[in-house]
Amino acid sequence: MKTHWLALAVVTLAMALSSATLGTAADAGSVGSGKIKHVLLLSIDGMHAVDLYNCVHGIAGVNDGDPYCPNLAALTQNGINYVNTTSSKPSDSFPGTAALATGGSPKSTGLYYDVAYDRSLDPPTITTGTGLAGGSCTPYGPPTGTTTDYDQGIDYDDTKLNGGAPRAAPTEGGVASIDPRKLVRDPQAGCAPVYPWNFVRTNTIFSVVHAAGGYTAWIDKHPSYSFTAGPGGTGLNDYYSPEVNSTVIPLPGVSTPEGVSCATIRDPSNVSSWTNSFENIQCYDALKVKALLNEIAGKTHNGAPASVPALFGMNFQSVYFGQSLNEPNVAEGGYQNAAALPSEELFEEIEFVDASIGEIVGALQDAGLLDETLLIVTAKHGESPINTSQYVADGTNTPATLLGSAIPYSESPLNPTGIGATEDDVSVLWLKQGASVTAAVNLLQQNAAAIGLGEIYYGPTVWLNYNVGGLGPGDDPRTPDIIVTPNVGITYSSSTTMIGDHGGFAHDDTNVVMLVANPGFTAQTVSAPVATAQVAPTIVKVLGLDPQALDAVKAEGTAVLPEVLAQLGK
Repeated sequence: MKTHWLALAVVTLAMALSSATLGTAADAGSVGSGKIKHVLLLSIDGMHAVDLYNCVHGIAGVNDGDPYCPNLAALTQNGINYVNTTSSKPSDSFPGTAALATGGSPKSTGLYYDVAYDRSLDPPTITTGTGLAGGSCTPYGPPTGTTTDYDQGIDYDDTKLNGGAPRAAPTEGGVASIDPRKLVRDPQAGCAPVYPWNFVRTNTIFSVVHAAGGYTAWIDKHPSYSFTAGPGGTGLNDYYSPEVNSTVIPLPGVSTPEGVSCATIRDPSNVSSWTNSFENIQCYDALKVKALLNEIAGKTHNGAPASVPALFGMNFQSVYFGQSLNEPNVAEGGYQNAAALPSEELFEEIEFVDASIGEIVGALQDAGLLDETLLIVTAKHGESPINTSQYVADGTNTPATLLGSAIPYSESPLNPTGIGATEDDVSVLWLKQGASVTAAVNLLQQNAAAIGLGEIYYGPTVWLNYNVGGLGPGDDPRTPDIIVTPNVGITYSSSTTMIGDHGGFAHDDTNVVMLVANPGFTAQTVSAPVATAQVAPTIVKVLGLDPQALDAVKAEGTAVLPEVLAQLGK
């Protein structure tokens, strides 16, 4: 009976979050101050500040040296271009999204990585799709600690675009795709599964705007990113998340902005995942753009009557895979030199996203919404290395492999069927209870050359920016024991289909595009350092609400972007 009730509760919440409005549409008229009634947030995952510079100005070696993103260039004419913007650290998509949505770092949100570790939780009931093994949980008993899987592994079936959501249309799913049996559990809550929106520790821009009466919507790549709704899962009226790691299917009625139909699979030789093909990933993003255009038209993502959101947006995947993908028998993406000269494949992905933004801006114009909309174009993370000649994929000499049995088994590379350690071009390490951090650090330093050690953080150098880790009173059960940032280019992976990654602290990982535009703005370039976390309090402020309503902003002192407020006369 308990399982049946939980399943019923998930279906009920799924209907609220993934399909349409919550009952009648919330009154967006209570949100918005001055001329700004809507904020549209776009994340072009992977896009650096230099990518915008090159595509606006042109760079010798591509497109005859001419500019190649006219729509982004047009936005710069009425936009504030922040060229020294830093994303979250770690620069994984999960904390990267959290920075934009909460204004906070992992210190406040508790989100270090989509696959991380929590000393206070227990494993899921059954093994996740990405290999986190199911295990035991004793209600109100001592926790065993567990890897936390908030990637595609919590879907009912991550090979399906709808995430395997029961009775869902092929392109639908949303939170109905989440299998509660695959969620980690909280023993102090009677072993209840921890849904993504309760895994995040703070509220979000969506929950704050929604609570004030604003209609909200967000489009992302996994059902797990529904954490953006905030604790309780009620901060989003409309959440859409076709599974990006699913098998490619035809998308009738979907076309790229250049007019290429996705009704048949563009790259039928590479259909195991949308992420494996330069052409197919564009159709995946085009599906999400279609959903966003519906929202601009005052509909839900799938076309039901609704309100135009006060706060909404989506993420693009195409540029990141243009940067990172080596598609067998097709081509290699990435850059051709350290000046960020794009390969032909990356050039085409940037053109695609730019054309998509042209569609979006055109829809706002046609709907009479452009003047009252603040458009923010940024990125959850960058991608490293820009100079792909520095790329080294080494899945053998990794910090977690070196430490071996000192790593919890759910994280350990010694586990042949497990989900694996939290390692990309960074290594985020949690040790077994009782293991010596000092001994582990010494071992890593003794093998610095083998693991490509750049910097190592532990003890106070971790706690300064996060929280003191542990299970004792006042300790944070999610804070890692050690973080290793390798030399630029080294990635703790054996993949031959990728030529770059993200997650680390390097400049290429963290320096991202950020352009804030409105037709009433005067063009401005800001070189002073800013952070993507400042987007959140700025959004709340321009919609006429108090940034201090955001938990992470209040806790960390995250500042608004003063140039935006100055241009709006605030």
